[in-house]
Amino acid sequence: MNQDLKCIPIVQEGEADLIQSIDLNGFREHNRKKTKALKDKRMTEEEAIEKFVKSGDYIGFELYGTVRCPMSLTRALVRSGKTDFRLAGQGVHELDLLFGANMIREIDLTYIGLEVYGISANLRRRVESGDITKVVEWSNAGITWRFKAASMGIPFIPARTMLGTDTLRKSSAKVIEDPYTGEKVALLPALILDVGFIHVNRADKYGNCQIDGISGFAFEMARASKNLIISAEEIVDTDEIRKHPDRTIIPYYLVDAVVHAPYGSWPGEMSSYYERDEPHYKMFIEKQKTQEGTDEYMKEWVYDLPDHKALLEKIGKENLKKISLKEDLI
Repeated sequence: MNQDLKCIPIVQEGEADLIQSIDLNGFREHNRKKTKALKDKRMTEEEAIEKFVKSGDYIGFELYGTVRCPMSLTRALVRSGKTDFRLAGQGVHELDLLFGANMIREIDLTYIGLEVYGISANLRRRVESGDITKVVEWSNAGITWRFKAASMGIPFIPARTMLGTDTLRKSSAKVIEDPYTGEKVALLPALILDVGFIHVNRADKYGNCQIDGISGFAFEMARASKNLIISAEEIVDTDEIRKHPDRTIIPYYLVDAVVHAPYGSWPGEMSSYYERDEPHYKMFIEKQKTQEGTDEYMKEWVYDLPDHKALLEKIGKENLKKISLKEDLI
């Protein structure tokens, strides 16, 4: 054996410890026990969270911004009373509600903000107060590739992302010299979620899921989740799914729960279904500037509503029609 390949020295290490341990063998064993039968997995948001989520879990939400965010699942999670979560931070409105409800203790942070409206005041308050006890930084690509490593069943994945930045210094990544080229390479540790939450355009009752428009990191995160809860704008027959198999980014055997949630991303947008509810979102932006305003918003739009159906009734059909791009969602 080439003596140079016996030991590859680490030339740089991030300052932070891993929030979620890398138990690939445990992940494999968990997945082996999942049924591969075509089983009807339809249930409500509340039933899915009661069955598959517990306090202290490491959880993750997909996607970026307010596009296709799993908001009906987020509100149900807030109402559940479960708390003290660790979190993969790659979102906007859904994560802001979790911070507003003070449910997060540790976070692998990429981008959490309000896009053109600035920085999340809820996140800032929780970090500065010490309610969030640990913040580990990653790039957007970095955390997605951590999911990819987990989905591939490998403990880390090599990449050039974050090299030469303070983001790497504040992360849990390690840097080595590539034994083939001698160049520096960042090693990104695999990231396994206890529970993943993803909102999709359509799914069948078994959990075969299709996404229109930007697919984000749904492919990677779905395959890195021990338990996966899916919400969908439409529940369709399996024959409909089979007409366009290339769109089935998430196959049924990865999915544990299927929730029918029309306007499930509201006030966020959904490609080819509806636009963002800009007046409502701007109202939230103003409310979240103070904890008192956040508490008022959470009471009216989350805690006082028993379920997603009650939310849609509160918004009203006329208001939903204003943002809709297609008919008969509800």
